[in-house]
Amino acid sequence: MIGIFGGTFDPPHLAHTVLAAEASDSLGLSEVLWVLTAQPPHKPDKPISAVEHRTAMVQIITADDEKFELSSADLEREPPHYTVGTISWLQERLPEERFAYIMGMDSLRDLPTWHKPQEFVQLCDLICVMRRQGTNADLNELEKQIPGLNEKLTFLDVPALEISGSEIRRRARAGEPYRYFLLPRIYTYVHSHKLYR
Repeated sequence: MIGIFGGTFDPPHLAHTVLAAEASDSLGLSEVLWVLTAQPPHKPDKPISAVEHRTAMVQIITADDEKFELSSADLEREPPHYTVGTISWLQERLPEERFAYIMGMDSLRDLPTWHKPQEFVQLCDLICVMRRQGTNADLNELEKQIPGLNEKLTFLDVPALEISGSEIRRRARAGEPYRYFLLPRIYTYVHSHKLYR
């Protein structure tokens, strides 16, 4: 089974690598595809780093782990890049594979607002949800809105790392320390290219 781990990765940080590694190990995944979203369709006006920088950073991370791979799914497809389209694109190219979509509890809670959530659930073989303290979802209500969801769900408890891309960007702009929120080579990349200043 292949894991699908999507995001803007602006920048990819330690919490991302921990989540991907935990899902890979716990589910026995053959690989984890890091699907870089060029521009989130639900946040069209959100300022975001150039896709070339984000691609370069994800390539640094995926080069360090043989089970991690940068996927071109949302780089090759025309926008908008909805998740349901990403999975369809991957299934067309890897028809023999099974897919586990990796998400956080906050994404699960918001799933009814996604583009074609019912079709998304049907396309996934498994939906792996990372539990985060303080974030919950009403599974009964979600099942009412998206029938068949609960049978696809599996939950993972992962180490709590309160790291976010927005906090890293804020710290960089403010001149505050953020070095140890990132892998060393990612920090070097961010610092040398003067990102987020």
